[in-house]
Amino acid sequence: MKTQTAMQAVVHDRYGSADVLRTAQVARPTAGAGQVVLRVHAAGLDRGTWHLMAGKPYAVRLALGVRRPRQPVPGKDVAGVVVAVGAGVTRFAVGDEVFGIGVGTFAGFAVAGQDKLARKPAGLAFADAAVVPVSGITALRAVADVGRVQPGQRVLILGASGGVGSYAVQIAKALGAEVTGVCSAAKADLVRALGADHVIDYARADFADGRQRYDLIIDIAGDPTLARLRRALTPTGTVVLVGGEGGDRLTGMGRQLGALARGAFVRQRVALLTPDERARHIERLAALIEAGQVTPSVDRAYPLAQAPEAMRHLEAGTVRGKIAITV
Repeated sequence: MKTQTAMQAVVHDRYGSADVLRTAQVARPTAGAGQVVLRVHAAGLDRGTWHLMAGKPYAVRLALGVRRPRQPVPGKDVAGVVVAVGAGVTRFAVGDEVFGIGVGTFAGFAVAGQDKLARKPAGLAFADAAVVPVSGITALRAVADVGRVQPGQRVLILGASGGVGSYAVQIAKALGAEVTGVCSAAKADLVRALGADHVIDYARADFADGRQRYDLIIDIAGDPTLARLRRALTPTGTVVLVGGEGGDRLTGMGRQLGALARGAFVRQRVALLTPDERARHIERLAALIEAGQVTPSVDRAYPLAQAPEAMRHLEAGTVRGKIAITV
């Protein structure tokens, strides 16, 4: 990729904790075929960005760089203004306000493929738009596409107060489900405000105690065994396993793959969520936002220079909803 002019960015040249992050002047990117360059107004911070920074599970290093990251600027979620377009770009023009998924978004400028962007909903702040794409797509596909939720079904969301969970609660409600969120007592008010019909404090109650069974369980927390999840499902219910939290250190997917194999022998459906970052999913989210059915929940916005502090806040596990990085 050709570069010109310097810009401020957050970088890391080794894997590790938030301490590896620092600000630096780096070359500004230019657009390749099918790409646009954005002036970044805000970026989103999610657990996926943490995994790429930490280099965990270790299998991710095969794609990112075994000894050090080949892409030194972290960040995928982005909201900003198009300042340049590459060859073959037809969906956007200079000056368009967009949001979506880019490369190295913790910077003054970032590149994104036109097929991973959508127009930013009018009136939605850049910081709010920036925290939608990665987590929002994950929640949308888990609930609607893989989970196949139907109006009137009972849905249980484990990890309802986090980045993905905060969207999953709202999307399930928008699609007509009766939603129960599982979270800590300190975050129960947020989950109720998001629209959950019921909230379970995981420290005081067991969602698998047999009192209620659910048609769909979205497991974002990554802690329960498949046996516990099955006890909380209806006989023909579905559990969707999201992400690799709580997985093994090598691949992060040992628990999920084991659950999938065991699930093949029962009527209850066990499904894994695979990545899909196409623009059509972002456009679906934009429509839900414009209809007032989904609202991004921003815990806090940090300026670019404080990205290490933002990452430490994420690592602490106290985030309610999402964190934004403003540029």
